[in-house]
Amino acid sequence: MNSKLLLLPTALMVAGHSAAEAKGKKSDKRPNILVILADDLGYSDLGCYGSEIHTPNLDKLAQEGVRFNHFYNASRSCPTRASLLTGLYQHQAGIGRMTFDAHLPGYRGTLSRNAVTIAEVLKEAGYTTSMVGKWHVAETPLRKDQREWLAHRVFHDTFSDLCHYPVNRGFDSHYGVIYGVVDYFDPFSLVEGEVPIKEVPKGYYITQALSDRAVQEVEEYAKDDKPFFMYLAYTAPHWPLHALPEDIEKYKDTYKVGWEAIRNARYERQKQLGIFPGMDNFLSERQFHDKWEDNPHAEWDARAMAVHAAMIDRVDQGIGQIIEALKKTGQLDNTLILFLSDNGCSNEDCQNMSGGENDRPDMTRDGKKIIYPRNKQVLPGPQTTYASLGARWSNVANTPFRFWKAKSYEGGICTPMIAHWPKGIKKNVGGMTSEIGHVMDIMATCVDLADAEYPTTYKGHDILPMEGKSLLPIFKTGHRKGHDYLGFEHFNERAFLSNDGWKLVRPKNNSQWELYNLNEDRSEQHDLAAKYPEKVAEMSKAYEAWAKRCMVEPYPGQKKK
Repeated sequence: MNSKLLLLPTALMVAGHSAAEAKGKKSDKRPNILVILADDLGYSDLGCYGSEIHTPNLDKLAQEGVRFNHFYNASRSCPTRASLLTGLYQHQAGIGRMTFDAHLPGYRGTLSRNAVTIAEVLKEAGYTTSMVGKWHVAETPLRKDQREWLAHRVFHDTFSDLCHYPVNRGFDSHYGVIYGVVDYFDPFSLVEGEVPIKEVPKGYYITQALSDRAVQEVEEYAKDDKPFFMYLAYTAPHWPLHALPEDIEKYKDTYKVGWEAIRNARYERQKQLGIFPGMDNFLSERQFHDKWEDNPHAEWDARAMAVHAAMIDRVDQGIGQIIEALKKTGQLDNTLILFLSDNGCSNEDCQNMSGGENDRPDMTRDGKKIIYPRNKQVLPGPQTTYASLGARWSNVANTPFRFWKAKSYEGGICTPMIAHWPKGIKKNVGGMTSEIGHVMDIMATCVDLADAEYPTTYKGHDILPMEGKSLLPIFKTGHRKGHDYLGFEHFNERAFLSNDGWKLVRPKNNSQWELYNLNEDRSEQHDLAAKYPEKVAEMSKAYEAWAKRCMVEPYPGQKKK
């Protein structure tokens, strides 16, 4: 298999050869920063968080770094990416939803000009900036010939306005995709900078190609005196369930024992690993009561989870290659690596979707029909089937929590997060931290490490004050003064978390708030709203103030109060 697609851009190659190459080390002692984002990865989908999936490289990063058990995202792909990149809440960054509404600043559908990206800030501070992978923070309007375009049978020069591409938001280079969902073997919206890549070589698989590109860049950056910031955003394990046969083979029998057995085994490993120190009973009730032995589609369902596992396995293999490149070039000790997911595992049922629209093709480049297996009539894995994991396996992947992507329960918004930096992490090495963090804290951490200045204006635009807070004190001392609260909203799924462990949740179309004490009930099993109405009143009032301040309200279509 050859997934290596392109040589690095000439400008990057030239920039790599400097005086630093001759002496073999950098005079600039600031750390490199590598942020790795998985897509729809479940809370327990890594070995170091309880999984049976083979992730030795990420597990090693955990053993030599620190894991967070209380780190939050924005519950879905585009809002999380917007928040991570800008250090703001996603609505402040313009992407409360991937919905274009020019009259509502929180819902523009693309990154606001009143926000700066990490790349824009660090580039000003002398860092080389690179993006590899999935962008998904630019409005991508449909075209009349969308069906043929998705199948690579017609071509257009742009997938969104070029001003919203990564290379025009602070990144020196970008190899990856602009859209949110892609065929892993022949991805739509693949670009090199601003230039669409119209063909991929035989044997191409995007997860491997992204890893290969990251390795190439790490090797080149070692020759440059500048430190680098790289944002590596994998598309895996987001649907469609596409994986390489040799990776699927490893898991072909693993999931034949069914949902409950795998979920219980993950929970037992989580207890052994001390994922939640001091807690003994933190498994939520399984959300489904059907039995595996009565499942008429057991073969299909076992295969679906095997493909999901294979996709994660391939990500881990690629990360192993990147770690090795950092090690060989002498950069590993002074590189901060952050690994996390954009949201919880997805319950989406793409089998029931229609092909030929938005980002869902209905045929391959050579005209083969793509099957969305509504009746589970074909096994997932190859390019000609678009399938997803579904809610039952999602409930397993997010062990010990309830719910999934796009919800504001812990299963939607709490992500595994690994930090690795041999030179800089001094506390809880190999262990867990219960310090609360959020993806918007990554900007503040980068600014801190780069000794950079977060601007008040940028290219003629007023910039919103940063909401995130640096994680550096956690690495150095084990503790920090964190956020007084964190707010969450996506598609009217709302939550509000106080720094004392109390959490409000208000599901979509529900008029009542639920209240949980995460200090005693980590998996949100016991709604205490009726017992503590005064706490609900206090926190719901604070939520409303947050929602107004951070451009959550008014919602698209909401009548003015």
